[in-house]
Amino acid sequence: FSGQPCDCLPPLRAAAEQLRQKDLRISQLQADLRRPPPAPAQPPEPEALPTIYVVTPTYARLVQKAELVRLSQTLSLVPRLHWLLVEDAEGPTPLVSGLLAASGLLFTHLAVLTPKAQRLREGEPGWVRPRGVEQRNRALDWLRSGGGAVGGEKDPPPPGTQGVVYFADDDNTYSRELFEEMRWTRGVSVWPVGLVGGLRFEGPRVQDGRVVGFHTAWEPNRPFPVDMAGFAIALSLLLAKPNARFDATAPRGHLESSLLSHLVDPKDLEPRAANCTRVLVWHTRTEKPKMKQEEQLQRQGHGSDPAVEV
Repeated sequence: FSGQPCDCLPPLRAAAEQLRQKDLRISQLQADLRRPPPAPAQPPEPEALPTIYVVTPTYARLVQKAELVRLSQTLSLVPRLHWLLVEDAEGPTPLVSGLLAASGLLFTHLAVLTPKAQRLREGEPGWVRPRGVEQRNRALDWLRSGGGAVGGEKDPPPPGTQGVVYFADDDNTYSRELFEEMRWTRGVSVWPVGLVGGLRFEGPRVQDGRVVGFHTAWEPNRPFPVDMAGFAIALSLLLAKPNARFDATAPRGHLESSLLSHLVDPKDLEPRAANCTRVLVWHTRTEKPKMKQEEQLQRQGHGSDPAVEV
């Protein structure tokens, strides 16, 4: 076959085209590498965020400062937050006043003493009487009309303030994620609470984005079988319902319902925390310290220096 013409042009042209396409792709990749990355999405400025009003009742006991320090340091991680700390006392105590002043948080310090008839008697278990009722209601009064603040911010939110109200006891454990879940609440938002009601967690059951029931073992027929740590309320809703308050005479386990029944129908609750499948708050309890050695030393006149704040 020597001497016959070779038809080599088509394969050569195809190979040349492949090389050209590769060179073009390499040039495009190099240009992409030289191009500056897109600016990341900027979070809203703190001033544009609704304010979270965290209401915490507290009372004097050995672990009070430890509990409040832990809670305050969690709250300090949350932008646009206002702490309403309400003492069960006739007036402000130096311990709580000093802690608030050192916290770096925007706060309002309130105080109201629980009436004697509502106080736990010696030896009574904690569940016999609802606790913190007067203190939470005092915070609601301040949000609606101000007055009575013994420290910190004295004036209530101005009209039109965007905000949400959350009742955070001083002995629970909170993920900072929880506060961003509740921030944009329109009415009443809900989520599960861990280690409560004798269960691993207690909370709403959600189907197609709506609350259809509650996972609870104790008195499941309560109007709102939720824990105090399991809901938040839009400030505008609370202000629009001035008679909505906690009822100190509510039956055991119905304290939350005594407030929520004035505000929302269960079917209109707003599920948060991935449709109530994530636990972001835990109903923890600090063990009561045993003070036998302290008492013994005190009897001998060698107790710990009372001037050292614990």
